[in-house]
Amino acid sequence: MRKLLLGIALGACLCGPARAQQPAPSPILVGAVMPQSGILADLAVDFRKALLLWQEEVNAGGGLLGRRVELQLMDDRSELAAVGKLYEQLILERKAELLIGPVGSAASVVAAAVAERNQRVMINATGSARAVHRAGFRYVFQTDAPLAAYGAGALDLARSLGLKRIALLAREDPGSREMAARTREDATALGLAAGEVEVYGQGADDFAPQVARARAAGAEGWIAFGLPKDAAEMVKNFRRLGFAPRLFVAQGAADPEFIKRVGQDAEYAVGVSPYERRAATRGNAQFVAGYVKKWSAEPGHLAAEGYAAATVLEEAVRSAGSVETDKLREALAALETETPLGAYKVVKSGAQAGARPLLVQILRGRREIVWPEALATAKLQPYPAWEARKPLK
Repeated sequence: MRKLLLGIALGACLCGPARAQQPAPSPILVGAVMPQSGILADLAVDFRKALLLWQEEVNAGGGLLGRRVELQLMDDRSELAAVGKLYEQLILERKAELLIGPVGSAASVVAAAVAERNQRVMINATGSARAVHRAGFRYVFQTDAPLAAYGAGALDLARSLGLKRIALLAREDPGSREMAARTREDATALGLAAGEVEVYGQGADDFAPQVARARAAGAEGWIAFGLPKDAAEMVKNFRRLGFAPRLFVAQGAADPEFIKRVGQDAEYAVGVSPYERRAATRGNAQFVAGYVKKWSAEPGHLAAEGYAAATVLEEAVRSAGSVETDKLREALAALETETPLGAYKVVKSGAQAGARPLLVQILRGRREIVWPEALATAKLQPYPAWEARKPLK
C-alpha cells in the first residue's frame, strides 16, 4: 500500500502543471523633466505628447531589448530652480536608466550638468544654446539644431543670389545675439561683407535708422533674428521707406503670426523654421500621421524635437545592444541617422552638427520650403520692389 501511495505521489509530481513562467523583465525607465503646471505648462504640452506617442509606438513593437519602456515624467512647475533636483531624483531615487533633457536652453544647461556629474547619458532635445555643450562633456548629446546653425541657410541663399553685402540684426536677447554673431563669423569666412550686428531693443517698432545704414552700406540682403512682431515691424518700415533688399530673411517670419500682422505685405519674406510638418525628412510623414491620430492635433516644433530625441535614443540603444552607460555613450557619439528634424550627427562635445533649420518663404500666403534644396517645395523668389508688387486675388 505504501508503495502504491508513493507511486501516485511521484506521478503527481511528474504530471503536474508546467514550471511557472519566468517573471517579465523590468521596464527600461526613461526620465524627463518638463513644466506640466505653472506659466510654461502650455508651452511643453506638445513635447510631452510626443514622448507619450513614442512610448506607445516602441512598446507596440516589442519594447527595447525585450523590455517595455516606461516614461518617468516629472513636473518642474515652470521653476528653473527645480530642474536640477528633479533630474537628481530621477537618477538616484527613481533609477532612470536613460534621460531626455527638459524644455529650453536654460533648463537644459542645468540638466546637462547633473547628467555629467552622475555620468548618465542624456539626450538634449531642445537646448539649442552653445552653453549646453561645454568642452569636456561626454554624456550629453544634442538632437535639435543649435543656435549657431540658424544663419546657415540665409547665407547660402545670399550666395545663390550673388549678393556681396548684407545687414545683420538681432533682438536684445541671448539667443538672437548668439545666432547673429555666428552668422557674421560665417559670412566673413564666405567672403560676404557684413558690418557689426545691429542690436535692437525688445518692443522696437522704428527701424528707420537701421534701414538708413543698410542703404548707405549698399546692403543687398537683410538677415534678422527675433520675434514675429519684430519681422512685422521691419516690413512696415520697409514699405513706408520704400526699401526692398533683394533678400529679406527674418527668423520670426516663419511664424503664422507674422502673416496675421502684415497681411499681403508678408509676401516674399523668408523665415527661419526649426521644423515643418510638410518637410520630406525621414519618418516625418509617419510621425505627423501618428501624432494626429493619437492627439487629434498637428505637431509643432517642440513635438518634433521630443520625438526626434526619443527615436535617436531608441536607435542608439538598439545599436549598442545595451543601456549600459559607456556602451550607449559610444553608440551615440558614432551614430549618424535621420529624424523628422533632419540629420543627427554630433561633434566631440555632443553638439549637433547635422540638423539645420529650414527656410520658408511666404508665397501667395503660403509657407513654402526654399532651403535646403533637397527639401524645397518651391524656388526662392527675390524680394521685389514695392511698386512692382501686385495685390493677391
